Amino acid sequence: MTSVRLRLLVLALAPLIVLMPLLLLLGMTRWTSDYDKVLIANVESDLRIAEQYLARIMTVTGDELKGVADSAEFAQMLGQGETAQAGYFERKRQELQLDFLYYLPEDQASPAGETWPVIAEAARGRSDTQIDIFAAGDLAALSPDLAARARIDLIETEAAVPTDRTVEDRGMVVHAASPVTLAGQGGVLVGGILLNRNLQFIDTINALVYLNAVTGGDRQGTATLFLDDVRVSTNVRLFEDVRALGTRVSAVVRGRVLGQGTTWLDRAFVVNDWYISGYLPLTDSFGERVGMLYVGFLEAPFTAAKRAAFFWMMAAFCAVLVISVPVFLWMAKGIFSPLERMTLTMRRVGQGNLSARNGKVGSRDEIGQVAGHLDDLLDQVQERDQQLRSWADELNQRVEERTFELREANDKLEETYRQLVMSEKLASIGEITAGVAHEINNPVAVIQGNVDVIREALGDKAEPVKTELNLIDRQVTRIEAIVGKLLKFARPTEFSDYEETVALQPVVADCLVLVEHVLSKGQIEVHTQLDAVPPVRIDPGEMQQVVINLIMNAVQAMGGAGRLDLVLASETREGQAGVRLIVRDTGPGISEDKIASVFDPFFTTKQAEGTGLGLSISQSLIQRAGGIIRVRNVEGAGAEFRIWLPAADAGALVAE
Repeated sequence: MTSVRLRLLVLALAPLIVLMPLLLLLGMTRWTSDYDKVLIANVESDLRIAEQYLARIMTVTGDELKGVADSAEFAQMLGQGETAQAGYFERKRQELQLDFLYYLPEDQASPAGETWPVIAEAARGRSDTQIDIFAAGDLAALSPDLAARARIDLIETEAAVPTDRTVEDRGMVVHAASPVTLAGQGGVLVGGILLNRNLQFIDTINALVYLNAVTGGDRQGTATLFLDDVRVSTNVRLFEDVRALGTRVSAVVRGRVLGQGTTWLDRAFVVNDWYISGYLPLTDSFGERVGMLYVGFLEAPFTAAKRAAFFWMMAAFCAVLVISVPVFLWMAKGIFSPLERMTLTMRRVGQGNLSARNGKVGSRDEIGQVAGHLDDLLDQVQERDQQLRSWADELNQRVEERTFELREANDKLEETYRQLVMSEKLASIGEITAGVAHEINNPVAVIQGNVDVIREALGDKAEPVKTELNLIDRQVTRIEAIVGKLLKFARPTEFSDYEETVALQPVVADCLVLVEHVLSKGQIEVHTQLDAVPPVRIDPGEMQQVVINLIMNAVQAMGGAGRLDLVLASETREGQAGVRLIVRDTGPGISEDKIASVFDPFFTTKQAEGTGLGLSISQSLIQRAGGIIRVRNVEGAGAEFRIWLPAADAGALVAE
């Protein structure tokens, strides 16, 4: 019984010892991944705040500069001497907190000659504000103090791109220009803010993004402005009171942000520690990437929080394991003994001793109830065994009786099948006979009895109706062909196929002549569009039979008044050239529940009229010629029948 004990222990302890740690590991992994995603989302949000603040500074600078350029005070100042102008520009520069402010007359600020796109745009009459990189000479020309402020000694930085440079003397400037269009004066007003060592700018960004950075909260954040890969304004510290100006970004970040122009949202090593970082590329007015805007917060507090959470979960799991395993083993002892006894009983029963029983197992819980139920089932099994033995003989007798009945039923089924085959043959003969009657009755009765009389009675006067009489002759030929088809169906080996290459245009025109007496009885307006089409391979009498049948059905559907359209044109179907014939009426159409049955033999919507074989025979004739016939209802009109036949030199299409 050791195996039973082992299985119970494995079943009970495996989820606790194996599956629970696995689930715990998966859960912690998923939690850590989601935690990291939240951190990345936070730094992305922080980067957007910093970007918006930089954009706001650029917008405000441009708006304030435009306000000065459009002011009456500025217009009045332009008429004063150079000393007054210098004082005015200095006062306005300080009011607007700009690092430089000057005016270019119209002759010095032409769009073609100006090297700064910002100034060139303003010379065209549109204010513009961009970030531009000023060389040391440009800054010195504006103010020696600006050149000194912009100069930053480079500090060798781990993992940065190697360089021979030792100093960064260029300046990153918020460069704004506004057109001056005052009466009698024209030019450009130019101003800017130097961002190198602009600690107020970077500290404001840091305060907006990380409100608790000074107090040393969990999100100890930093912000930095890079010129190329050099920190020119930052609150990242080399030491306690020394900012990391002149240090450089890592080569990996530089390649992604400045090289590829993508935003970096990931952990990164910043000067001396790991930060959850966001780097945004900055472009100048020439459209070139010239720097980066960075925000990030220290990763260490969050790593410590994740580690503490993991250790806490592991400690809790171990405590649960230590407490639950002894309790489980103590409770399992009450299960092993009854199970061992029941296993022994089942082994004896399996050996053929149906009288073996568990007896009292000394347990009143579910295990004891199972043992009692097992004894009851064994009693029933023993009783059923006796019953089954007696039923076996009776079953054998019934099987023999059922087998005899099945043989008789099978004989009846075969007889029924033979009768169904005969009925199917009779139905086919009936359909053929009805078709012959439908096709022969009217033409023979009218044509055979009158055509000779007409010719004899009219004599030479028959010349005006010669065309009609010739058409009647062709109908007689058509009747003979129909009889031939019937004989071919009955004795197909005695006849060969008869097909002609036929031009459908005269065939359709002849059909209209044949049914002219029917059309003239009512108010049927006939519209034809019979284009020249390639010939098709079909018996002309069969084609005439199909067209006349469709025209007669259309006339009957319209009740003697309406419009009949006949359209003949070329049509390519599935890459095969062919001819399309459309017969359309303005009748009530065919009800949707009957439209699928119109080609069935003996189906008709004209009660007490016709045999219901016209459309069925028409479909057979068209399909035999390799064509397709379809019907649909036209919105606002009536029914429309479409016939498609392959061109004579295109081969036959397999009928659908």
